[in-house]
Amino acid sequence: MLSIFYRENGKILLSQSEKAFPKIKLEDTVWIDLVDPSGVEKRAVEAFLGTEIQSRAQAEEIESSSRYFETEDALFANTNFLTPGSDEYMMQPVSFTIVDDTLTTLREVPLRSFTELQRRLQVNPKQYPTGFSVFASILDQRVDLDADMIELLSKEISQYAKQINDLEDIDQELLIDISQMQENTMVVRENVVDKQRLISNLMRSAKVPRSLEGRLNVLLQDISSLLSHTNFCFERLEYLQETVVGLISMEQNKIMKILAVVSVFLMPPTLIAGFYGMNVRLPMIGADEPNAVFWNWIIILGIMVLSCLVIWLVFKKKKLL
Repeated sequence: MLSIFYRENGKILLSQSEKAFPKIKLEDTVWIDLVDPSGVEKRAVEAFLGTEIQSRAQAEEIESSSRYFETEDALFANTNFLTPGSDEYMMQPVSFTIVDDTLTTLREVPLRSFTELQRRLQVNPKQYPTGFSVFASILDQRVDLDADMIELLSKEISQYAKQINDLEDIDQELLIDISQMQENTMVVRENVVDKQRLISNLMRSAKVPRSLEGRLNVLLQDISSLLSHTNFCFERLEYLQETVVGLISMEQNKIMKILAVVSVFLMPPTLIAGFYGMNVRLPMIGADEPNAVFWNWIIILGIMVLSCLVIWLVFKKKKLL
């Protein structure tokens, strides 16, 4: 899909066809937005700008020299925009090209930052005199959305902390959820660092108007605060993870302790039962009397109970129970 925003009679108009290029001047064009474009649309934009637009593969490269570079006539920048999913965040690469004062963006999926800015662009055209101002607004909007994501992460972490403090459902599944939250936090931090690097490069560029310097400085300060917050969130998640592991270990230790105590309690009775169950003739009390068998069973059971009682008293005195 192609969207062309250009000035005419003090207004910013929108065209969504490559056939409009012959009727539009480059200096009147503010922003060209390409969303999963066809080959025809991309070639038409490249012919209009007089330069090539980077492919998706180039936009996904991680080398610094590929993420941002300039030529004599154009500025090229690549960065990632986060899209939230059901359990994890996905990074969507976006390529920016600025020729003179005309901004061109290339992306594969719809993004909230772009959609909201396109609405404001036509309502308040005076706020966006050049493609650089549109570029700065996109970054500003993106930083705000990243801040919202970090705030959402912080709320979810607080919910996990409350669940742990209330000792609710402390199990392996909770540990996996915390691990996924750590991964999401790292993805958000990586995305914010990428914006920080891009804005730093823009501030060093001679092509960027000096009128945007203050705005870019504010963005860098906002990003710095977001990085501090993501670091705090990650440290908090590590603490929660260690707490959950400790609670699970304590629960397992309690189970092992119960099994050990039960085993020790049953050892003397088992020994006594085994002793009297040997296939040998043992002296018994009143062996010649008619009720001898009954009373001998009572005596043996009494010895077993007494042995368990002795062990219980010893454990109680040693504070093992």
